[in-house]
Amino acid sequence: MTGHTYRQLFRTPEFKPLFLAVAAQTAAGTVSGLALGTLVHRATGSPLLSALSMFGPSLAQVLGATFFLSGADRLPPRLALTGLSLAFAAATAVLALPGLPVWGVFAVVLLQGLIASLGGGVRWGLLNEILTKDGYLPGRSLFNMLSGLTQIIGFAAGGTLVTLLSPRPVLLLAALLYATAAVITRLGLTVRPPRACGRPSVAATRRTNAELWSSRPRRLTYLGLWLPNGLVVGCEALFVSYDPDAAGTLFACGALGMLAGDVTVGRLVPPALRPHLATPLLLLLATPYAFFALRPALPLAAACAALASVGFGASLVQQERLMALTPPELSGHALGLHSAGMLTMQGVSAALAGTVAQLTSPATAMTVMALTSIAVTLTLQVAGRADAEREANDFGRVSG
Repeated sequence: MTGHTYRQLFRTPEFKPLFLAVAAQTAAGTVSGLALGTLVHRATGSPLLSALSMFGPSLAQVLGATFFLSGADRLPPRLALTGLSLAFAAATAVLALPGLPVWGVFAVVLLQGLIASLGGGVRWGLLNEILTKDGYLPGRSLFNMLSGLTQIIGFAAGGTLVTLLSPRPVLLLAALLYATAAVITRLGLTVRPPRACGRPSVAATRRTNAELWSSRPRRLTYLGLWLPNGLVVGCEALFVSYDPDAAGTLFACGALGMLAGDVTVGRLVPPALRPHLATPLLLLLATPYAFFALRPALPLAAACAALASVGFGASLVQQERLMALTPPELSGHALGLHSAGMLTMQGVSAALAGTVAQLTSPATAMTVMALTSIAVTLTLQVAGRADAEREANDFGRVSG
């Protein structure tokens, strides 16, 4: 991949406004998540509730993927993205209200998850539509690098603002960023028809989910995208309770590692080598967190977070395989299912990690989640290898 290719992406119509809108949304999600986690931790002192406040919206993704995901290909992209950003702006402003009880916080968090469940499919389906088939991976790589860079800045700035001010003004800043994303999508994107015919419905969502899930190679790809990643995010969900004063630093270092992994996979690794990197990167994603059982001091903990997050580059390889296994007319739904399933697993893992931390300690819980992620990755590798050998044997018998 060359630098010229990335410049070509920005010359592609509609790529730049989509890129800027996602940047504003990522910044909003970063600073609001840290502010909300800090607010709940200060109010309750609970590692579980703190983790759920940051990653709880992900738990609602499974409901959205079950009922609403057909809208990813059946709604006009500009209208859908603008409306979703405005809804997030309103919900985040509500979270900033003084006196909002903890149960009220979690009710809004649940609503945010339902809203977000549709966003991934619409956004990445539109990206797949804007770019050529061979442009999706470098394009998604660039978005992932944007996410890493924005999170580095957002967590550092958010941590500073939460310390100097308080969480509620930071939440209002996040609401403003969401509103900015809505303006960019409304003015920068053109009117496009839906990618698929028919009205969004629960029945259409269920049928397409069943079709996507019916293929064993796609099932294994989805599980590889959802499970190891989600379990490691459970480790990250405990940063606030592991070191409340340095959580922003740990998140920023993790984002820096993610940026490095996306640059490496999307820009430097030859296409022929990429399919072989998924398992090594997933193992790298989890292994450094196993050392948190030793309760490392901040410098070493930050280095572990950065090194581990390089492994998030595995998702680029896995998404490329998912698109190769999926018909173009289902691309938005398929990517939305990936996004919803991944975020759901992240929410489940945050709840699980918070529960283990509540019973033991944040450091112990992080180690448990990391070891579980390693075990899942190795199990999926064995299953995928067995499928490949079976296909090779079947091909050999047919050829013979």
